[in-house]
Amino acid sequence: MNQRRIAPPRPGPQPRPTRSVAGADGTSWLWLAPPPRSRHLASWALLPLRVFLGLTFCFAGLQKLANPAFFHSSNPASIQAQLLAASHRSPIHAFIHPLVHLAVPLGILIALGELAVGLGTLAGLFSRLAAAGGALISLSLFLAVSFHTNPYYTGSDIVFVFAWLPFLVAEPGALSMDAVLANAVRQSEGLGGEQTVPVLFSDIQRVCGSYEGGECAARRRAPCEPGPCPYLASRTPPVPSRRAGAFLDRRTLVLKGTTAAGLGAAGLVGSGLIAGLARLIGASTPVASSSSLEAGGTGSTSTTTSPAGPAGTTASTSAPSHPAGHKLGPAANVPVGGAASFQDPGTGDPALVIQPSSGTFLAFDAVCPHAGCTVEYSSSNRMFICPCHGSEFDARTGEVIVGPASSGLTRIAIAEGSDGDLYAQ
Repeated sequence: MNQRRIAPPRPGPQPRPTRSVAGADGTSWLWLAPPPRSRHLASWALLPLRVFLGLTFCFAGLQKLANPAFFHSSNPASIQAQLLAASHRSPIHAFIHPLVHLAVPLGILIALGELAVGLGTLAGLFSRLAAAGGALISLSLFLAVSFHTNPYYTGSDIVFVFAWLPFLVAEPGALSMDAVLANAVRQSEGLGGEQTVPVLFSDIQRVCGSYEGGECAARRRAPCEPGPCPYLASRTPPVPSRRAGAFLDRRTLVLKGTTAAGLGAAGLVGSGLIAGLARLIGASTPVASSSSLEAGGTGSTSTTTSPAGPAGTTASTSAPSHPAGHKLGPAANVPVGGAASFQDPGTGDPALVIQPSSGTFLAFDAVCPHAGCTVEYSSSNRMFICPCHGSEFDARTGEVIVGPASSGLTRIAIAEGSDGDLYAQ
């Protein structure tokens, strides 16, 4: 009886180490590329940053709407003062200067824009559009206000610009209305919701029919790597024509638009209530602002006519003499221990004049040399304080007391004339 000899089974191919040299298709550096669907994976890692940016922009918008001083032209921190300072120092001053006359509408638009960006970011609704708006607002503030900040990293606006960029790349994904509404449309069409599940690449290799001995048969025996893996790059089979991607996108866009309209209406009502309540509370509290000097006339001598004398003649008298310079306004408008605002006739910058003691007047350019914000005068501390970054300046000399400003405020020569007005010399 003949017996056939059965050969033992041949061992399967053993995985080989990945090659480090460039293959025929030049894929050796693809391990540096982000993995497929990485935009979905980033959403959870970016969630804390998304919450911070959303809350910050909501707070910034509500703070502007609820603060009457923001729209009060005599307040150094008002939108008018900030635009006036930016129109002289900003690299885009030619664009800003015409907007000074539209300060209040522009301030309302900025506040509502910040609120819309904040709500959209928190809700994850039209996330990329909200991120683009946030980056644009931050970039505008950088160019208008903090462009001259030195060193640059002490200004927050440039940091916010780059903080928004990941949200222009990454899908919103985690806890976002964009994902919820998109999945709701898919569910209504019987397609099921999309869900990203992390899987080890070793599991992908185990189930992929093209994987053999550390190489990918679908890629001409190139090393099997996550980056160019055809198994991971595969797409879901197309849906039937009536449920095509364009149809799903239209339905999702309509649903997102309706939701955004509802969220926007709720935001407007809520911000209106908060602003109204804040103004009612602040009605009994004086606004923290300076009085304003108003120049009344050219400051030149004038002629007055007295009643006719017995001979029917008139007598003329000259106005009191005054120092040479530009007339600013009545000295009486500057309270003792307080401050009044005016526009520096030499530079056009916002400026402040204080009266530390009766009859003594000191004036300074109110633009902080650190980032271009307009400083405020604190009568209780007798110093100028920058509301943006906290720099403090001596009220008598303008010198820096506390940084980050590296130089002091520019002194403006000022004198009181015998006519009771102040003059910038």
